[in-house]
Amino acid sequence: MNIAFDLNTICFALVGILFTGYAVLDGFDLGVGALHLLTNTDEERRLMINSIGPVWDGNEVWLVTGGGALFAAFPKVYATVFSGFYMAFMIFLFGLIFRAVAIEFRSKQPMRWWRNFWDISFSVSSIVSSFIMGVALGNIIRGIPLNAEGEFIGNFWTLINPYAILVGITTVALFTMHGSIYVALKTEGELQRKVRGWVRSTMIFFILCYITTTMITLTYLPHMIVYFKEYPILFALPFLNMLAIANIPREIIHGRDAYAFLSSSAAMIALLAIFGIGIFPNLVYSLPNPENSLTLYNAASSAKTLRIILTIALMGVPLVLAYTVSIYWIFRGKVKLDAMSY
Repeated sequence: MNIAFDLNTICFALVGILFTGYAVLDGFDLGVGALHLLTNTDEERRLMINSIGPVWDGNEVWLVTGGGALFAAFPKVYATVFSGFYMAFMIFLFGLIFRAVAIEFRSKQPMRWWRNFWDISFSVSSIVSSFIMGVALGNIIRGIPLNAEGEFIGNFWTLINPYAILVGITTVALFTMHGSIYVALKTEGELQRKVRGWVRSTMIFFILCYITTTMITLTYLPHMIVYFKEYPILFALPFLNMLAIANIPREIIHGRDAYAFLSSSAAMIALLAIFGIGIFPNLVYSLPNPENSLTLYNAASSAKTLRIILTIALMGVPLVLAYTVSIYWIFRGKVKLDAMSY
């Protein structure tokens, strides 16, 4: 099998880059939400929320652009995945909605019961959204039943299988690790010392999940390692991923939270690159009939459409990137509570 760097492959990479941007950026604020209830005081919970307050909604721009690119470049994949995963995606969207509402509503009233209700909503919706993303990813890796027309022929319970659940738990673990590092970067004092302790615990949780998932993938899903066998140089990605993860505690110990966050981001990028290479050239792997899989060739739009998408991407992606960089630059530094805070 050879990797051809044609128009379809470039669009495949573009969609992958956009979803990777979403995972790295929204991953940490989902992680912050998952950890939210571990704090006890109102001030600490407000600091947690305000650490992501200026950026959380902007992070989701990457999800919108990624979904738009997938729809335009590979409409059959979009149709199959969003119809087959309909219930799962509705749960995911409700999670994002409740999370957004919780952030905005929590501090509107001073009553303890009011704030506790939205704190729970914020944390639970963050965990559920993270888990559902992982379950969807696990099913794409494992494969789902498709007929000869590339249509999903299972049901919601088909998606709830042990491997997908394991990937869902691993995703929650990854996001909580990523989120704890971000909070350590954005806070100071007692909360920062507390959160740095969380980094170690979440790292252990993630590494255990990651090792288990990797072993099961290598044992039962051989289609994910085909290109790694054919192109041994690709093993540099898992190696870099391990180095990035191993560097996190080193940077935390030395108080270099920014470098720890960059290492965590690099680990996530490497993981998603490994995923992309593993499924290539499939976009939706068909199990138990691989011949029915949706690939970047049989599910793509016309060559003219792909060229238009790339032209738009060359103009649009730099704008999204510039917007993201500017927001993070404007709101750099430690989070402070004031009259305008959540």
